Amino acid sequence: MALSQDRSQELFQQAQGLFPGGVNSPVRAFRGVGGTPLFIDHAQGGYIWDADGNRYIDYVLSWGPLVLGHAATEVVSAITEQAAKGTSYGAPTALESQLAVLIRELMPSLEMMRFVNSGTEATMSVIRLARAFTGRSKIIKFIGQYHGHADLLLVQAGSGVATLGLPDSPGVPVGSTQDTISLPFNDLGVVEAALAQYPDQIAAVIVEPVAGNMGLVLPQDGYLQGLRDLTTRYGALLIFDEVMTGFRVAMGGAQALYSVTPDLTALGKVIGGGLPVGAYGGRTEIMKHVAPSGTMYQAGTLSGNPLAMAAGLATLRSWSQSGVFERAATATTQLINGIREIAAANNISLQAASVGTMFGFFFTDTPVIDYASAKTSDVARFARCFHALLERGVYIAPSQFEAGFVSAAHDQEVIGATLHAFTEVLALL
Repeated sequence: MALSQDRSQELFQQAQGLFPGGVNSPVRAFRGVGGTPLFIDHAQGGYIWDADGNRYIDYVLSWGPLVLGHAATEVVSAITEQAAKGTSYGAPTALESQLAVLIRELMPSLEMMRFVNSGTEATMSVIRLARAFTGRSKIIKFIGQYHGHADLLLVQAGSGVATLGLPDSPGVPVGSTQDTISLPFNDLGVVEAALAQYPDQIAAVIVEPVAGNMGLVLPQDGYLQGLRDLTTRYGALLIFDEVMTGFRVAMGGAQALYSVTPDLTALGKVIGGGLPVGAYGGRTEIMKHVAPSGTMYQAGTLSGNPLAMAAGLATLRSWSQSGVFERAATATTQLINGIREIAAANNISLQAASVGTMFGFFFTDTPVIDYASAKTSDVARFARCFHALLERGVYIAPSQFEAGFVSAAHDQEVIGATLHAFTEVLALL
């Protein structure tokens, strides 16, 4: 039975006269699945409630940061306590150092770091730093991987070896992306060829070690270590964009899970506990090039904002307690194994995977290893699946090409209810 969404429809109609497409970030508009986006009223634990009072099990979780679930008591208390002391100072606080120490304990490769306000700021700044440190201009990224909306990274064009990127959005000058080389994910051969073609010009390779912005796509065995070996050989830096994977695929991020140490790392999401935040960091000798220690300029009035620092501290302290992450990761495995079994029972071609507390699935019989294979998924079937789940009170990302997330609040009751919904939905598809 279709849910009433009259209030969401009314709010969306109003929003379309106020915001481009009626939203403040494109994927929220439901263009990938059709229909009217949900307008959320409140949330608690593993659930969200829309403006019409409908309750949903939430696997979007603000696109990843809410590892403890919505409105976790310890996070709300930390924010409330700090807000009473002031919301922003534009000056250093002890909270910044406390959070940095905790991050470094969990992810030792960040010997020194700089807090910023978003993942886009983190990736944009870390690329600037890589160029400043190496004295080189070109970078390699991978098709279908999203590193924020900075001009130089808004490029996916080109499938050949060392194809120089063309802008992926109007308003981005060709000059901004002419030094961006976009290559297929999970193919070491094309990376080696590009590095050999420009042996003294490539500053860095930036990669989502586990892709989350083309749907969930895992690195193939040896791929990340291969990137480490190649960048070392050619004098380029290896940058892990762990904005999404940091503290989600493992407590120490993908670099701990796969035992590969990057030179630099971009972080976001989890370290702010749901508040706007980002960070970049790495080896001390590289980070000392950042002003005021060095000459690479980057600044931000709200960087290290005390509300975000307090929320991040509360989140990571709770998330790193014994057994918390492990239980959520077990629930994620249970969820994706259940989805895979239900699909098989209904003779539905499905590629499904999980790692840590991230998961994803594609309606295709083609193994998904890169963006080209991800695009073989039946997006029309995904859209039908999305809306059928929504009618049964389960909210997954409104796009085939986004990962899903599980939190500490997704207990056995929640997972069981989700799999019951999938049982009904996949039988219909």
